[in-house]
Amino acid sequence: MTNNESDSSLEWASQAYALLKQKQELKKQEDQLKAEELKAEQLKVEELKAEQLKAEELKAEQLKAEELKAEQLKAEELKAEQLKVEVNKQNFSNLQDDTEVKLGDFDDDFTWSAMVLAAQGKKVNEISIDEIDWLSKLRRGLEETRKGFVSELLDKLGDDPLTPESLDDLETLLIRADVGIDSTDKVINALRKKLNEEVVGGEEGIKFLKDELRAIIEKPIKNSGTNILVPQKGKLNVWLIVGVNGVGKTTTLGKLAYLSSKSNYKTLIAAADTFRAAAVEQLQVWGDRSKVDVISNQSKNADPAAVVFDAINAANKRKSDLLLVDTAGRLQNKNNLMDELSKIKKIIDKKVPDAIIESLLVLDASQGQNGLKQAKSFAKSANLSGAIITKLDGTSRGGVSLAVSAEVNLPIRFIGAGEGIKDLRPFNSFEFVEALLADR
Repeated sequence: MTNNESDSSLEWASQAYALLKQKQELKKQEDQLKAEELKAEQLKVEELKAEQLKAEELKAEQLKAEELKAEQLKAEELKAEQLKVEVNKQNFSNLQDDTEVKLGDFDDDFTWSAMVLAAQGKKVNEISIDEIDWLSKLRRGLEETRKGFVSELLDKLGDDPLTPESLDDLETLLIRADVGIDSTDKVINALRKKLNEEVVGGEEGIKFLKDELRAIIEKPIKNSGTNILVPQKGKLNVWLIVGVNGVGKTTTLGKLAYLSSKSNYKTLIAAADTFRAAAVEQLQVWGDRSKVDVISNQSKNADPAAVVFDAINAANKRKSDLLLVDTAGRLQNKNNLMDELSKIKKIIDKKVPDAIIESLLVLDASQGQNGLKQAKSFAKSANLSGAIITKLDGTSRGGVSLAVSAEVNLPIRFIGAGEGIKDLRPFNSFEFVEALLADR
């Protein structure tokens, strides 16, 4: 190989090497780029997998939450249906109360009831079977309360003159019957004063006791300026039915609707208890039985004030005399529920400024002193104008009516002594005290 050929070959080799070197570098860069792209793709795949897994987990959680919500909704619907069935059973069992009352036997209940009516100035031709039936039920209803203290009281007093010791016994018995400390003090102090002035026989002592008990109950009634609460014609009367759960608000309202309808007042019901399951359905049953229309909103979590708003519009359009408002059961220390009651009142004031509003607290007589505590708390926050005492039948704590009158200064407007639709009547202090002390 000549020098020229050698030089040419070396140059060619050098160029070839440089070219191969360049290709190698390019390939290395390409491989590196591909590796980076592959790594990026793998990373992207992993991220997509992670996102997919997260989405699947979220979907599973949502599905589980939806299934749980569906199960809860189904359970609530089942509970509402069960309650509705129970309501229908209860009302089916009471259907006989819608029928005409039959005259019973000429027995002790009849003669006692007739004597109570006669003592109030009733003439023979003015007495009705309904009145006899109600007084008989009231007397029987207060039997447990009488057993609690009246029978023992009569055993202790007998026909002998009263003594300081017998007054001590009476004081204990009155407190035991949930008459209340204030009421008991008033009665005992009055009896002590009378005993200091003259000899008081057993019979005279019982009569004096009746007078004192009546005076206690009648004081807040007289102070209110209204002896018997009835709707005033020419204006819309709105009665708010309030109280805690379980005292019988809805049932009481249904009986009030029946009573007012039978008394020829144009009546309407507002189903403003939108919280309790099947409350609207229960009220509708009572509305059907009393032939009184019910204004309601079946949507879930409906605004009670909106229901009252609609009911007022309906009442004005129909020229109703009385609008009965069923409210949610509330504890007197729950501010939000009390605020809701205040909101309802503001709606009434705005829509019908001249409306006559009554706030009636429903109390379960069987709760005794707990019912008195409820009355005291509600009186402070709910601007009460009266009380309705229910479930007087079968309890030994009927004396709580006296405690409510004396310690809360709240007039008793209606009392209930039975499950039937007719077993709620305007309160009559004379009849109540006579029934309370019916054994004498």
